[in-house]
Amino acid sequence: MKVSNPLTSWKARHNTATDHNGTTQHIEKHEGYDDSPLPRLTWASFNMGILVSMGGFIFGYDTGQISGFLGMVDFLDRFGQRHADGTAYFSNVRAGLIVGLLSIGTLFGALIAAPIADKIGRKISIQIWCFVFSIGMVIQISSTHSWVQIMMGRWVAGLGVGALSLLVPMYQAETAPPHIRGALISAYQLMITFGIFLAAVFNYAAERHQAGKKASWMITMGLSFVVAAILGFGIIFFPDTPRYNYRLGKTEKAKQTMSHVYGVPENHWSVHHELEEIRIKLEAESEKGSSFHEWYSMFKAPKMFYRIALGMLLQMFQQLTGANYFFYYGVTVFKGTGINNSFVTQMILNGINFGVTFYGLYIVEHYGRRKSLMAGSAWMFICFMIFASVGHFSLDRATPTNTPKSSKAMIIFACFFIFGFATTWGPMIWTICGELYPSRYRAKGMALSTASNWFWNFMLAFFTPFITGDIDFRYGYVFAACNIVAGIGIYFFVIEGQGRTLEEIDTMYLMGVKPWQSSKWEVPPLELMDEKTRRDIEATNPERKVKVAAPPDAHVSPSNGSHHDASDKELESAPLH
Repeated sequence: MKVSNPLTSWKARHNTATDHNGTTQHIEKHEGYDDSPLPRLTWASFNMGILVSMGGFIFGYDTGQISGFLGMVDFLDRFGQRHADGTAYFSNVRAGLIVGLLSIGTLFGALIAAPIADKIGRKISIQIWCFVFSIGMVIQISSTHSWVQIMMGRWVAGLGVGALSLLVPMYQAETAPPHIRGALISAYQLMITFGIFLAAVFNYAAERHQAGKKASWMITMGLSFVVAAILGFGIIFFPDTPRYNYRLGKTEKAKQTMSHVYGVPENHWSVHHELEEIRIKLEAESEKGSSFHEWYSMFKAPKMFYRIALGMLLQMFQQLTGANYFFYYGVTVFKGTGINNSFVTQMILNGINFGVTFYGLYIVEHYGRRKSLMAGSAWMFICFMIFASVGHFSLDRATPTNTPKSSKAMIIFACFFIFGFATTWGPMIWTICGELYPSRYRAKGMALSTASNWFWNFMLAFFTPFITGDIDFRYGYVFAACNIVAGIGIYFFVIEGQGRTLEEIDTMYLMGVKPWQSSKWEVPPLELMDEKTRRDIEATNPERKVKVAAPPDAHVSPSNGSHHDASDKELESAPLH
């Protein structure tokens, strides 16, 4: 009996040309170009997704470790305050500043990194900010009794974390093939969850074996250098993004990078087609002024204010889902539910967070962004409503051990919440913000949206102890309401980008495509658009201007590069893609 190779059949199923809805298409032939189907995944794209996304690991690891440090005996003794009887404690202000000042650093880091990345490139910028992060860790680990030094070290480290939170999704968005771009950008969130999980594991092991010693927190903190070194050194072996190289005039280098990552020859139609889209977009962006003028013109450009506001609101609502309520203060929260070892509980939650994010990488490319985010909002709303209700009405907060069933129910629904967040709002918001802006304004637009994330990250980190002290677990109702508002916002304002090129998504926003119709949208001819829409598109999509300006008897066919006669009417009717 002959047994077929399952790997061969898998490749046959997954190397099929598909459209943006994921349905199989007939492969159109283009004379002079390789029309073979794109591989679903290549080693080059896989390695890029893993290594570059380690910028997310740095963020997640730092987030996870500080949650545990606040509950460690030695850390509390060194950097806490003293009651009259000599026992150590952290006031809400001090705990909020130690946890939250990283987010202030990240806010500035994200804003500063944008112009630097445009000037010197994405690759070198990643190396520089890994070094800045390491300096911040040196400041912290060298502190013995000064909580202010810990706080300022976290601010410096935050500069690096914030810059990487901008650069990593940008690098992935500008390099990844369209059919797996969402998954590769989402790998940033996967590495965040992996970092949070490992930090919880190391915190638990260190506190168990080194309790009462400075090694209990210094070992966990010191391991941060390893990941920063891997990313800073490993990025040397990767090229800069094709879109950045193209902007510098390095068209051959851009073509080589795209060919390598896509896993196809340089004369493949997909490579040629996407490079043409990049060229066309850059021709629309050729008029550049001073840095101040660029920032000013960004807000005046067609539909850019709308997209900047949308990106900032999406990042705000990612924080207002309430996920960091568990990640930052998980150890403290679950002590309040009577769990004997809250370090173990935090480790379980973070393990779930990491494990289910893999499923998020799948659904972002198979169910799309919009449906997944709306479903995630509804799921998290239900989880927080139950969590908050049990915590306020059923749990004996004075003596939680009197209500063990309530404590267990809260842990279960916290796990359910983490499942919803890690598969939808955690990874997908980074994906959408990576797709939201045209190349001319991508660094600046992503900087503002990322800064919004870090601003709200700080607000929650600083004020959560005060709010929970006043309204206990009813705080969950606030997050539940935010999840509902966020889901409604997705329906009315976010365009589906599944399977689209970055340039096509840009055109959709310029044309004002209705978000709830975007998944089935097709590009119409220019002649069918109203005059205002045509002018807006020509501002960043000058296909018509470029073609009309060419000699009437020497128009170039995008399919095979040959010359042919064409009337202006035919040119105006050409689709934008």
